[in-house]
Amino acid sequence: MRSSKITRKTAETAISVQINLDGKGVYDNQTGIGFFDHMLDQLSRHSLIDMTVKAKGDLHIDDHHTVEDTGIALGQAIAQALGDKRGIRRYGSCLLAMDDAQVRCALDLSARPFLIWNVDLPTAKIGTFDTELVREFFQALSTHGGITLHVDCLHGINSHHIAEAAFKSVARALREAVETDPRKSDDVPSTKGAL
Repeated sequence: MRSSKITRKTAETAISVQINLDGKGVYDNQTGIGFFDHMLDQLSRHSLIDMTVKAKGDLHIDDHHTVEDTGIALGQAIAQALGDKRGIRRYGSCLLAMDDAQVRCALDLSARPFLIWNVDLPTAKIGTFDTELVREFFQALSTHGGITLHVDCLHGINSHHIAEAAFKSVARALREAVETDPRKSDDVPSTKGAL
């Protein structure tokens, strides 16, 4: 079973992330940030990665450290669960519509982290959640998961819909990329022989 558990503790946050790449999208995410929990739930459900996230952070300051550190821990958990990446499809993409929003994601589990983020969220807040933290989460996920991640919002007018479409699009692309390729289940998907 391709699973992992990561614990991250700093002066600002205490994060525990447990995942199973071969799951059914079962989740239990509790970060103390309602909107962020909702987005993590979407990430789990649509990637089919079972995910449990427990986070305690300095929310009396703001949500930044909790969101970023959760992205770090989740990225580390994905990288650990993938191991040497033998047999995975490696690449994934999704063009996802959600009401007014349409978001495109393409990613590569290359061990070469890079984020391209062309997503404008028209409001500074979704409820009490700072919308700039959506990018912060994906930056941390990309960096610590070793993921080349491109996310583009083609159009959208509602910040909640755009953010949710981004999480769902990344989830669907991730689902495709981590799946075992039945034609190459014993090979690392690279001419280099390693990722």
